Amino acid sequence: MKVLGIDPGTAACGYGIVHESDGRVRAIASGCWTTSARERPELRLRVIFEGVQQLIAAHGPDAVALEESYVGADARIALSVGQARGAALVAAATAGIECAEYAPARVKQSVCGHGRADKGQVQRMVKMLLALDDVPETSHEADALAVAICHALMPPLARLAS
Repeated sequence: MKVLGIDPGTAACGYGIVHESDGRVRAIASGCWTTSARERPELRLRVIFEGVQQLIAAHGPDAVALEESYVGADARIALSVGQARGAALVAAATAGIECAEYAPARVKQSVCGHGRADKGQVQRMVKMLLALDDVPETSHEADALAVAICHALMPPLARLAS
């Protein structure tokens, strides 16, 4: 199974593709799209939409997994993250690929063993699980790879429930 993981955001949107076979995962691609707050919102969302489309066309993932929004104190951030999630979801739907969403604590639990892991722990575990030479360049990239790992290693029945 090949999974495209997305850590949504308009300023920085991480992505990571993993391939799972016989319970082992390996990284195929990862990175982060960044946009300036000075850009018009629709142009920022287009970067994410087209980026997801290009990754789907190039790698043909079986599923897209996104990290659910964390609704903190700042409603503006929650709104922009929701818009980024929408752009990624529509790009996947346009390609006919099913999407799954996971709470940040669930992703951390599956990758680190506990749901309160910090960003550094997630980066180190992603590096170890994927046998990478270095930790992912940004926390957004690491989070995207982590959500892809979470989905790829999720038992099939639990995956249906997500």
